[in-house]
Amino acid sequence: MALYAIGDLHLSLGTDKSMEVFGGGWQNYVVRLQDAFAKLHEDDVTVLCGDLSWGMSLDESLEDLRFINALPGRKILVKGNHDYWWNTAAKMTRFFSEHGLDKLEILHNNCLWYGDTALCGTRGWFYELDGGAQNEKLLAREAGRLETSLQCAGTAKKLCFLHYPPLYQGYNCPQVLELLRRYGVSACCYGHLHGVSHRRAVEGSREGTAFSLVSADYLGFVPKKICD
Repeated sequence: MALYAIGDLHLSLGTDKSMEVFGGGWQNYVVRLQDAFAKLHEDDVTVLCGDLSWGMSLDESLEDLRFINALPGRKILVKGNHDYWWNTAAKMTRFFSEHGLDKLEILHNNCLWYGDTALCGTRGWFYELDGGAQNEKLLAREAGRLETSLQCAGTAKKLCFLHYPPLYQGYNCPQVLELLRRYGVSACCYGHLHGVSHRRAVEGSREGTAFSLVSADYLGFVPKKICD
């Protein structure tokens, strides 16, 4: 059994928005994802760090979710900024059940478990966008969701999974970073950054937390092993 992470699959099997229009790095990405996941086992766990489907509703995302469900192992879903299909936990859980999506779980206002290790997370937020009251509100909401998730973990070892990076070259989100420090999070995986933005990613240890960028195109569409 092993724990993996990858984000930003940007699937469009039920819509017409393939990422292949962005050129070489995204060519045949669906097949590449399928081939990479084929090396995983059914007892493995993969956390998917947001931007999973271009569908605008659960129904539009069904083929993408079926694709994810069919990949080996248990999959834990985190919301991304382009996951417009995301709904309430109750509606998603019911939708998953109705369509036999039995290997999908939601990480949202909760924590899930990999053995004795707590898997915590939320979408996060880019406070740098333009400031203002609306951003303050959204950031406070995401920080609150992250803290709820971390509190659910109690005293267990904690790993954190976000969509938005809590820091990169020239930017950091103090509210999120403070929670990672206060709750002793040992590792944090994040996505969202693509193309030339990869060079701004921060990886490695910062104040006791090991950071990793896990955007699919950054990883060459191969899930990153986090631990055994």
